[in-house]
Amino acid sequence: MPPLTTETHEPAHWIIVGSPDNFRRTAELGFTLQGIKSRHRRKAERMRPGDKLVYDLTGLKAFGAIATVEAAYFESHEPIWSSADPMKAAEGYPFRVPISPDLVLPEDAPLPAEPVARRMVHAAKWPAANWTLAFQGNVHPIGEGDYRLIRTETTAHPPDESDLDGRRRA
Repeated sequence: MPPLTTETHEPAHWIIVGSPDNFRRTAELGFTLQGIKSRHRRKAERMRPGDKLVYDLTGLKAFGAIATVEAAYFESHEPIWSSADPMKAAEGYPFRVPISPDLVLPEDAPLPAEPVARRMVHAAKWPAANWTLAFQGNVHPIGEGDYRLIRTETTAHPPDESDLDGRRRA
């Protein structure tokens, strides 16, 4: 009889790309839930407790928060997040991942992404002039090194008194 093995899960790291409005909706939920677009179901299925989510804010080209996945995804069609693209207005972000906040930057002081992205392995796949292509779409897996780089830079970002509870979350 083969020995019993316990499956272990090394945390994965993900970038969640979204509009400032959708980021605000996640913040209004206390960073307890994150929606994933329907075309990214397989990525939602791969998310496990302990995985890290880094928030990239479209338009602002900035990182706004880091959260931890708390449980496996589930499906819900309750409207929370929405697409700014009129061609995708029906997108409901049906795959939901329970999360908890690790570090949330003040809304008016996110971390500029470009200086960090230019040092990321993930973004190196694109020409330097087109680094933003690395952040097209809703969900991207990234390596631990890229996550640690973002985490270090985000933690070093100057604190602001307007944070949710007056202190940064570590």
